[in-house]
Amino acid sequence: MQKLSLNQSLQQKLSPQQIQFIKLLQVPTAELESRIEEELELNPVLEEGSDEPEAEERTEEQPETPEAETSNEDLDIKDYLRDDDYNSYKTQSDGDGDDDDDREMPIPMGTSLHETLLTQLGFLGLDDRQTNIGKQLIGSIEGDGYIRRELESIVNDLAFSQGIETNLSEVEEILKKIQTFDPAGIAARNLQECLLLQLERMDDGQDVDVIVGKRIISECYEEFTKKHYPKILKKLDLDDEDYIKDAIELIVRLNPKPGGEVNTGIVKNQYVIPDFILTNNNGKLELALNSRNAPELRISRSYTEMFKAYDKSDKKDKKLKEAVSFVKQKLDAAKWFIDAIKQRQHTLLRTMRAILEFQYDYFQEGDETKLRPMILKDIAQMIGMDISTVSRVASSKTIQTDFGVFPLKYFFSEGISTDSGEEVSSREVKQIIKDLIEAEDKNKPYSDDKLEDLLNQKGYNIARRTVAKYREQLNIPVARLRKEM
Repeated sequence: MQKLSLNQSLQQKLSPQQIQFIKLLQVPTAELESRIEEELELNPVLEEGSDEPEAEERTEEQPETPEAETSNEDLDIKDYLRDDDYNSYKTQSDGDGDDDDDREMPIPMGTSLHETLLTQLGFLGLDDRQTNIGKQLIGSIEGDGYIRRELESIVNDLAFSQGIETNLSEVEEILKKIQTFDPAGIAARNLQECLLLQLERMDDGQDVDVIVGKRIISECYEEFTKKHYPKILKKLDLDDEDYIKDAIELIVRLNPKPGGEVNTGIVKNQYVIPDFILTNNNGKLELALNSRNAPELRISRSYTEMFKAYDKSDKKDKKLKEAVSFVKQKLDAAKWFIDAIKQRQHTLLRTMRAILEFQYDYFQEGDETKLRPMILKDIAQMIGMDISTVSRVASSKTIQTDFGVFPLKYFFSEGISTDSGEEVSSREVKQIIKDLIEAEDKNKPYSDDKLEDLLNQKGYNIARRTVAKYREQLNIPVARLRKEM
């Protein structure tokens, strides 16, 4: 049985300008230029250029707007004829620009990994059938140099896509030939095979380290990955660690990703483009937005002629009316975009200034131990904005300082209490953990329980599970894997 009911609810709807602002706010400086270019292509009313020439032209040529009356069904264009505020616009930079910012990045040309391998395949003198199998194998090699697709699947691929009936034995035979190509270790199916291929390339039958290294990887691979050196000695029937020490040092110098040795096609050099630039001028912190955040944008003057023609017409030309209506829509969109760019600059600076104020002691010297616990809510309350706005600013922005370039997320951290009742940043605790591990005896590395005890002795109230979490976030392995011979 159907039942009709009336529900009342409050819903928040964002205006087009708010949506425009939200999208632009989360775009980092490195992507802002492409976003502006995209808008310029979509909107003919918006264009790039300095405002000075346009200002002079407006002073000399702008006619007075006729005071013609229009009916309700006509388009009201008076505001658009009189609106000089948006005829030209240039966002204000908060720092001096650098000509280097406008330089194009170099694009090195190179040969791809697959092209290099196909060239070497041509030197083997294979028949057409074997060459096609070799090409199928090379096409299955991933960017890091490994073949992870099962050979059975490659046999099926050859049968269905190329009509080549083959078997595992033939495919593996050709794979072995490809594994002799440069770079060493290429076309391995796993890390163990990759390391063995490189060691075999080095084996001249006389180098003891290479011989022992091959035995370690082929016979004791699991023990090697877990650094169970006593088990390796026992399994290889050796009684002195010196027999395997040099071999292990040789193994760890091998390349685990041989595909990375070859230039993988056309690559554009990647540089970190900071959104903010901070300088310390004798203790005074000076903040500036990257000049790329200050594009020169203006409203095109060409639309004015159409408005003037329409204003002088009898308002009955349907095509002209449709054209003017279209231009008005594009003009509103251009104004919204310019406003969003300006609001983006204002919000970025306002948020970053609050972070500077909160972490003032840290930004003076870059000492991690002076970072205070800080969450998004702290900054949101300081600037009177929503937490989501601060999150969008911090999510993909970076700042250049005298002591390095940092993502804004770096300065946000949870707090840890001390014996004295103070709260310190988890960043400070991580730094102490890192220092303790760097200074430890590598023959007897600290366990997480021991690190917990040492931190508690220093006055930090921290649990072992938290120590383990911070250690993992620092990409530091457990004590057993840090042990050295």
